[in-house]
Amino acid sequence: MTTDHQDTDTTILDTDVLVVGAGPAGLMLATELRLGGAEVVVVDQRPGPTTESRASTLHARTMEILDSRGLLDELGTPPCEPRGHFGGVPLDLTLPSSHPGQWKVAQTRTEELLQRRAAVLGADLRRRHQLLSLEAKSEGAGRDEAGRGGVGRGGVEAEAIGPYGPVRIRARYLVGCDGEDSTVRRLVRAPFPGRDAARELLRADVSGVEVADRRFQRLEHGLAIAATREGVTRVMVHEFGRPAAERDGAEPDFAEVTDVWKRVTGEDISQGTPLWVNAFGDANRQLAHYRHGRVLFAGDAAHRQMPSGGQALNLGVQDAFNLGWKLAAVVRGSAGEDLLDTYHSERHTVGRQVLANIRAQVELLLGGPEVEPARALLTELVALDGVREHLAGMISGLGIRYDVEGPEIHSDEHPLLGRRLPDAWLEPAEGGVRRRTTELLRTGRGLLLSLDGDGAPALRAMAAPWSDRVAFVADRPAADGPLPAGQALLVRPDGYVAWAGSGPAGLARALSRWFGTLAADD
Repeated sequence: MTTDHQDTDTTILDTDVLVVGAGPAGLMLATELRLGGAEVVVVDQRPGPTTESRASTLHARTMEILDSRGLLDELGTPPCEPRGHFGGVPLDLTLPSSHPGQWKVAQTRTEELLQRRAAVLGADLRRRHQLLSLEAKSEGAGRDEAGRGGVGRGGVEAEAIGPYGPVRIRARYLVGCDGEDSTVRRLVRAPFPGRDAARELLRADVSGVEVADRRFQRLEHGLAIAATREGVTRVMVHEFGRPAAERDGAEPDFAEVTDVWKRVTGEDISQGTPLWVNAFGDANRQLAHYRHGRVLFAGDAAHRQMPSGGQALNLGVQDAFNLGWKLAAVVRGSAGEDLLDTYHSERHTVGRQVLANIRAQVELLLGGPEVEPARALLTELVALDGVREHLAGMISGLGIRYDVEGPEIHSDEHPLLGRRLPDAWLEPAEGGVRRRTTELLRTGRGLLLSLDGDGAPALRAMAAPWSDRVAFVADRPAADGPLPAGQALLVRPDGYVAWAGSGPAGLARALSRWFGTLAADD
């Protein structure tokens, strides 16, 4: 990172990646970029991590991700609730996982955790910086002595205003993680198709009130939700037939919440003290493309949805986890830019599926008496084999399966191909101690895991040219575990299996696809 104060008092920064937004998605992306060896600057308008825990749920896949980077110890043991919901219909979320269910972690803690890790890894986080403009630069303009910097290889130049004056940031790539009202998205004029909010839930954290806990209670005039933790009651309410208000970015006042709450429940909570108040509508939009040349998007900047079941934060963190290692590899020069296209193809598909399930949930949640037959039918269906598992897999993120081979390749499909590596115990082939597969992902590198225990010399030799980016491990799977003995798995840094087999066929192709084609002298 280089910094230069010019005569104009404009601070000049050169970096590999500029991340706009220091919420959970932006901070997760910064940690992954640094783990992968990329320089990163993060700018955010806020003075610090959020003080409003609007999101309070981490789903199983997000907990697995944090575990794979050694971050869970700092969280301690948060409360876990095995039961979630689909559109307010109770749903058991437990599936095979090291962290089944949903974990109650305040967004404040999630941001603090990720910010600390990003700082330890060397990310340059600049608070109170507002993005003003950005401009794509052509290839070859203004190369620096080391050949680095966005304007040196084509990239992005951004202007921001910070607490000490103007800042110009030159980056090879820029990622917008700046939320549903993304400035980056507006400046790029990225198509954002979908629909605006027609209905909304009002929400507030309130102290000094005593109301019974309610879990998606449907009353004659609306929906009411209430939960009290540590003396603070979170209330959410929707009045059937009441349209979303035109707010122009402003939040509702507490009086509006108390009025609607009283009309729906008959209770008066106006004596309470609001800690914060907001409204979230059922807008449902998704970027047509997550990548616009050297500008990419992750989190709510890429998709806008009602945060039903805590899916919004988790979806954004998982976007960042998918993108981080890929963008770092491209910046390092160990992979071509086509690797970034897989970010769009994989995460746009997941995002589309999540937004579709949220649209269905909104109808079940906010619809009036006319949706009761559908709710009754769904209640029956979730008791059937496979239905609960399918819905729980969607909400938890555990059901994701990526097309890791690409449309041009047709092979015998392995049950783990494209899925996350199961957390499982491994028995050492030669001495040593037992270890979990998750521990092997801590470095952020790829992994070639031989499960036949003999060292698989042919596989080891084939992977040797990629040894700077792919670790080779030969262990035996525990007898009662989910891993296939006698086979081998190529695992991406984000934990998804990119190749599986009992011999070397197809391995070199998979290594090249996900970890770069080697130069002639490599």
